[in-house]
Amino acid sequence: MAGPLTSMKVLDFSTLLPGPYATMLLADMGAEVLRVEAPDRVDLTRVMPPHDAGVSTAHGFLNRGKQSLALNLKKEGSKEKVLELVKEYDIVIEQFRPGVMDRLGIGYETLKAINPGLIYCAITGYGQTGPYKDRAGHDINYLALAGVSSHCGREDSGPPPMGIQIADVAGGSHHAVMGILAAVVHRQQTGEGQFVDISMTDAAFALNGMAGAACLAGGQEQKPETSLLNGGSFYDYYQTQDNRWLSVGSLEPQFSARLCDILELADMKSLALSQKPEHQKAFKAALGEKIQQKTLAQWQTVFADIDACVEPVLTISEAAEHPQLKARDMVIGVDRGDGTLQRQIGFPIKFEKTPAATTLIGQPMGGK
Repeated sequence: MAGPLTSMKVLDFSTLLPGPYATMLLADMGAEVLRVEAPDRVDLTRVMPPHDAGVSTAHGFLNRGKQSLALNLKKEGSKEKVLELVKEYDIVIEQFRPGVMDRLGIGYETLKAINPGLIYCAITGYGQTGPYKDRAGHDINYLALAGVSSHCGREDSGPPPMGIQIADVAGGSHHAVMGILAAVVHRQQTGEGQFVDISMTDAAFALNGMAGAACLAGGQEQKPETSLLNGGSFYDYYQTQDNRWLSVGSLEPQFSARLCDILELADMKSLALSQKPEHQKAFKAALGEKIQQKTLAQWQTVFADIDACVEPVLTISEAAEHPQLKARDMVIGVDRGDGTLQRQIGFPIKFEKTPAATTLIGQPMGGK
């Protein structure tokens, strides 16, 4: 793809999700990515169902736009191959536990000696330092330790298992790309490379955002259904007559007033604006009763031209067909390698000077 990172070359030693997602983003922005994969150890995304044309859909998505090299890093001659390759690469990404690359003879200091301008990014669960640096973990563990899970979900049922990998992607992948691009700017200014240490737990902790500020500076411990945005107000999901769900985010006075008018709850406008828990509870109960009276499709019709921050909860397949996402080319067709196209989620960042999609990444499907 012709993009802002066309001049960048990335050597990717990562597997599973966080690293491959990060390098996919870099490839989507034009970087040349070479994925180093162990031929004797199967990456789980290669075998994870479902499959399309014999290839895991996860693997096809995460590795679009990349080249691959089969290399057993423990075998004789592999280290020398990597040391030769790194002379030509700008960025190295790995996802091993701390110290593994050093033991293989291809750690940061070794590679830096060969290529002083190298940007080396290590993505781990807990970072390169601290008592947990060698501990195994998964997305659910990082969210739990970072305090995120403690204020999500419902009071009576506890934290929910998330449908997406927040710590892995929003934490690991996105922060890795941000760190790498900041290091690229630093190198442009100084000529120096840099080691970028990404902890998915650190990043998940940072994602607490306003809730974290309320706790650390305001002394308010966060719990489910106690704050404005986690179910403690009418900002919530409501079940429809056909057992679907409607999201209501009408927090600002103009939006809550519009919502009340549409639902014939004009006498409750003051409750919508109140910060008293009992008022919010009463208003939520009234909203729940009203929204139960129509199907999701009926509510979509009601709110189609009403600017009140009310939207349907869509499935992924429904979202893919939504006119807004289609207009933004968020579903593309990627060549399977035989000339046929596989539908995939598109690249979410739009650049003025580069096309929304190209033949390398794919073509828009059902766009403008």
